[in-house]
Amino acid sequence: MQQRPEGTMHAGLWEFPGGKVDPGESAEDAAVREMEEELAVGLDPASLVPVGFASGLLGEGSTGGAAGGALGRRALVLLLYAARGWEGAPVSQEGGQAQWYAAQSLGELAMPPLDYPLADALKIWLKHDFSEKYADRC
Repeated sequence: MQQRPEGTMHAGLWEFPGGKVDPGESAEDAAVREMEEELAVGLDPASLVPVGFASGLLGEGSTGGAAGGALGRRALVLLLYAARGWEGAPVSQEGGQAQWYAAQSLGELAMPPLDYPLADALKIWLKHDFSEKYADRC
């Protein structure tokens, strides 16, 4: 998990690292790029396995910021992928912290609202261990 740095929306909250998909970029390529930019970790896009998603309105349930008002709301979809292998050691590159947590303890963390359903999806995915289904990717 990665802690949001000061001066950002949801500052101090823990989140799954990631970010926006650039025009012409696949979601998997965006995940690889974002992991490099945010945590200095290298991933193979072919090794990513879909775990779940969450959707809502940016600004919904948040406080302050331009996105907090009704006119500033926009749709947001978060995709969660699993990667069982990577290159490098995760180190936050954006001024926050990065830390490993057991999946069962994620619900105890203070997180942005859309990260809670992602944590639930991860717990279910790990419980069922879908790695055989995606063995060619792991």
